[in-house]
Amino acid sequence: MIKKLVAMLFIVMASMTNVYAEDEEQLEEYAYYGFEPDIVTNYISNRKKLGFVRLSVELMVKDPDELLKLEHHDPLLRAAIVEILGNQTEEKVKSLTGREEIRREVYDTLNRLLERETGKPFVVNLLFTKYLYD
Repeated sequence: MIKKLVAMLFIVMASMTNVYAEDEEQLEEYAYYGFEPDIVTNYISNRKKLGFVRLSVELMVKDPDELLKLEHHDPLLRAAIVEILGNQTEEKVKSLTGREEIRREVYDTLNRLLERETGKPFVVNLLFTKYLYD
């Protein structure tokens, strides 16, 4: 009885190790593309003083080979981000929910542009790693 229990425990542990190894392999495939330098632009301000926002944007892709495509289309993608930010209100830029709405709009727009230019949308996630405003 104990031998059967030990054997079953060994089988369960071996299968769990295999699952973790598969998860690690999947995670290692992802790559990130960061826009350099940071994106700095104005937004619609209610004050006499001009408001600006400074972002660090990272694009997550599943296949590292897609980084070359992102680099090639960097100017197009950067221009789209600047245009989206320039059309935002001060309230939206400064609120947490507004920031998430902007992030989502940028993500959707970039994937649409990439689909138009390359034939497929391959950005898995978009991260704002720096988000400063005045």
